[in-house]
Formats: sequence, C-alpha cells, structure tokens
Amino acid sequence: MLEIRQLTLRHADRPLLVNMNLSVQPGEIVTLTGVSGAGKSTLLNWLIGNLDPAFTARGELWLNGRQLDQRVTEARGIGILFQDDLLFPHLSVGQNLAFALPATVAGVQRQRQVQQTLAEVGLAGFHDRDPTTLSGGQRARVSLMRALLAQPQALLLDEPFSKLDATLRLQFRQLVFAQIGRLGVPTLLVTHDPADVPPDGRVMDLSHWQTGDV
Repeated sequence: MLEIRQLTLRHADRPLLVNMNLSVQPGEIVTLTGVSGAGKSTLLNWLIGNLDPAFTARGELWLNGRQLDQRVTEARGIGILFQDDLLFPHLSVGQNLAFALPATVAGVQRQRQVQQTLAEVGLAGFHDRDPTTLSGGQRARVSLMRALLAQPQALLLDEPFSKLDATLRLQFRQLVFAQIGRLGVPTLLVTHDPADVPPDGRVMDLSHWQTGDV
C-alpha cells in the first residue's frame, strides 16, 4: 500500500498542498486532478524524491510498510510513466527493455524475459529495432513495459495517454490498466481527461488539500 501522511508542500511562504493524507491499495489506480499550478507535478516529484529546491515538504511517504520520504530516488521502488516515452535512442528496443531489468536477472533469463515481454505487447521480432522507427503506439508500449520490468512497488502515471490519438489512447489505456491489475501495484494517475479514469476508480481533486479540508 502507498500512503501519503500529513504532507504539506510549500513554494517559498505559499502553501501548495496542506495536510494531504491519501492511501492507495495494491492494484488500485487513484486519479489526481486539478487546475494548472495545483501542484500535480510537484507532488509527483516529491513522491520520487526529486523535489525542486524551490519547494519544501513536511510529511511522510510509506510504501508497503517502509518509510521512503528520506530515501534517495533509486531506493524508493517507485516507477513513473510520462507522457513522453523517453526511450534511449542509442539502444535498440530490446536493449531499452533490458536496461530496466534488475541486476539479479542475468544471462539467458534476461534475454528470455525481454523476448517474452515484447511478445506480450504484440512486438515480437522487434528486439533489434531502432526506437525511432516505431510508431507512437509502439513506443508507448515499450515505455510502459520498461517501467514495469523494473519491478516497481508503486507506479506514477503522469498523463501517459495525452499524446496519443483517440484509437491508440483507448488501446494503450486498456493495456496499462490490465498490466497494473496483473502486477497489483498501487498507482497514482495524473490526467486532465475524465475518459482516462478507470471504471469505478477514485478521483481526488488536489483543491481538497489546498485549503486543508481533507
């Protein structure tokens, strides 16, 4: 379970979020909404341990019983998927995926897991392809699976569907939600589009915590 406890974010003397408390269960996707400047990006940066020095934070972050707010980014076990795929252009598709695998996955097992992942998302035979030759939808799939192969214990989705056309957006959204359900990781989704909200999913507007009401 992912837990934010009594979080207050400030920019200089101005409070951005006040006394934010939020719990996300394994496999649950909670959607965060809010107007521009509400603090969505700042919150995500705090969650991954990359808060801009212009901001200050007071509060606790817990994940599966571990307190993370004082840990460095790589020790938190939190993955993030952005609206830009951010694939490494100097690596092949397969190498991009292999880059995310933990060091404990080695040798033949490493190669087998990459090939299995490509087949799982309809990209069998794409191991040696240059990422720049892929379509937008293909790049999105590789980016998602790279994030998941790192075996995150929680996942953040920062408007990952926004740059896809309507058809691809629907397909990729379904793929993302299915993978999260399969892995059972607590997930926070930031979006401006109500269509991105999972069926029966919780939606939390950050304005609730801008006045300290929640």
